[in-house]
Amino acid sequence: MMALLNNQHSQVQCPNAGRGQAEGGLGLLNRRRGAIKQAKVKYVKGHAFVTTFFPQPTFCSVCKEFVWGLNKQGFQCKECNASSHKRCVDNVLARCTGSADTNRQTEIVRESFNLHMPHCFKVHSYRSPTFCDHCGTLLWGFARQGLQCEACDANVHHKCKGKVANLCGISTERLAELLRHVEGGQKEKGPPAAERPVESQPPSFNPDNAVEKVEVAWEAPALDEAKGHLTPPQPAPPQSGPDESTRPSGESAGKLSLDHFHLVKVLGKGSFGKVMLAELKEQGKFYALKALKKEVVLMGDDVECTMVEKRVLLMACEHPFLTHLCGTFQTKEHLFFVMEFLTGGDLMFHIQDKGKFDLPTATFYAAEVICGLQFLHSHNIIYRDLKLDNVLLDREGHVKIADFGMCKEHVCAGNLATTFCGTPDYIAPEILLGRAYGTSVGWWSMGVLIYEMLIGQSPFYGSDEDELFEAIKGRTPHYPRWLTDSSHNILSCLFERDHTKRLGAVGDIRLHPFFKNIDWASLEARKITPPFKPKVTSPSDCRNFGHEFLSESPQVSCRGNSNHMIMSIEQTMFAGFSFVNPSIRALLQ
Repeated sequence: MMALLNNQHSQVQCPNAGRGQAEGGLGLLNRRRGAIKQAKVKYVKGHAFVTTFFPQPTFCSVCKEFVWGLNKQGFQCKECNASSHKRCVDNVLARCTGSADTNRQTEIVRESFNLHMPHCFKVHSYRSPTFCDHCGTLLWGFARQGLQCEACDANVHHKCKGKVANLCGISTERLAELLRHVEGGQKEKGPPAAERPVESQPPSFNPDNAVEKVEVAWEAPALDEAKGHLTPPQPAPPQSGPDESTRPSGESAGKLSLDHFHLVKVLGKGSFGKVMLAELKEQGKFYALKALKKEVVLMGDDVECTMVEKRVLLMACEHPFLTHLCGTFQTKEHLFFVMEFLTGGDLMFHIQDKGKFDLPTATFYAAEVICGLQFLHSHNIIYRDLKLDNVLLDREGHVKIADFGMCKEHVCAGNLATTFCGTPDYIAPEILLGRAYGTSVGWWSMGVLIYEMLIGQSPFYGSDEDELFEAIKGRTPHYPRWLTDSSHNILSCLFERDHTKRLGAVGDIRLHPFFKNIDWASLEARKITPPFKPKVTSPSDCRNFGHEFLSESPQVSCRGNSNHMIMSIEQTMFAGFSFVNPSIRALLQ
């Protein structure tokens, strides 16, 4: 269950990429591995803009207005730190001072408008709060805080002086509009880009797969049955009290709230929040309660990832080998997922205890995982974080795949994924090479999973992340002599670096000799007795989970110094999050 938090859409580096080097150079499975996700980059005039959360008040370098509010994230250049609203980023004219790229548009500005106006900066002491006109942040200090241009009164940090474009006295917004006319790029006249209203598009969603079959109880947005899609929520008028999207779910009948649960144990923790064992009061039913901090979700620009996770969990209720969602609710500070509590723990816990699995056990687990993976693929969803940590066991010993935060929806031949993400040990070569990809990446991860179950170590390893990635792109894994021919063959087919020839992406993996003893119809009906049944003595037994968090006090709290951030959250961004499964709704009544 710790995996539910360990790989929450973060952009952190994995510190465990080279584990095992001290023990013969083998990638031993002695640590849990977190996932990584690189932010998407928007390139404008040589700038490498990435979506950024600004922890302090910041001004846009284009329109000179605040990039305000916790959820009003903007862009910041990774090279020169220039800040911009999302709506203003296309109006940036100055070429990035940290980029060596030549840019034709920059030359047009210089030749057509004869613009090369250096600033006349001099050290200046400010008597009132002043913000940098380049990076947008406050000029700190009591005296000589920054530099001021004698001609245009532009203010910048000392550190930003060398990054400021030579556009003294120039209005970049007005000039951007003129430049579009010069290039003939504006065929239809209209208001400037910075003045056009920004339309909010609802997240894509298939109601046939989630609303009708699962019979969920939505808060918002409403389902437009005539058009077959979700109607975007209407902006709420300003008001002093909480609106429907922020009111605790338990305030109306049939909706969940934190008051419905008694928190028992902490099962796992991460930067986004924690997973706890929770008991539904007066019912004796136990669930895994995953609490995510809204402010951290917003800081990481992961609102859509969270909504994707909820949609996939709703769909997962249709399959026996995927974790089922019982409900979701929210408070002003947190988002909560109420999921079935899988008392058997995850495969990482068990393989660390046993060293490796025998062939029948590994084959059984692999077969059930394949059923779940193919179900997701049949709905055009790619699962990009398959690993031992995310494969859990229920009380009987059947597999349950968990953690769908890195899933990608609507993937098909004409709509492939490009994001660099996943757990380093499991990332497919096509992702490392920056190529567009589809379901093939899941089959590469399947190969890593089978290898680890059979051999008890990772097929690829290195002293650091770069060496690990080089191994994935070109090194042949070590296959022990005792490995059966069918095991060796299926691993070789799954580790095919040409994704167009990889088993699973082409051919029927169920027909491979490795699965010759599997009756797939009986397997999918859960009629095959699992080879291993976890030791469980009660519905709340936590013995199959790591003990590092079990002794902690289970509670949900927010940081005391972040109240101003919480108040600035635009709660309508999470409209439609709350949901109650009919099974748990009946218990509430």
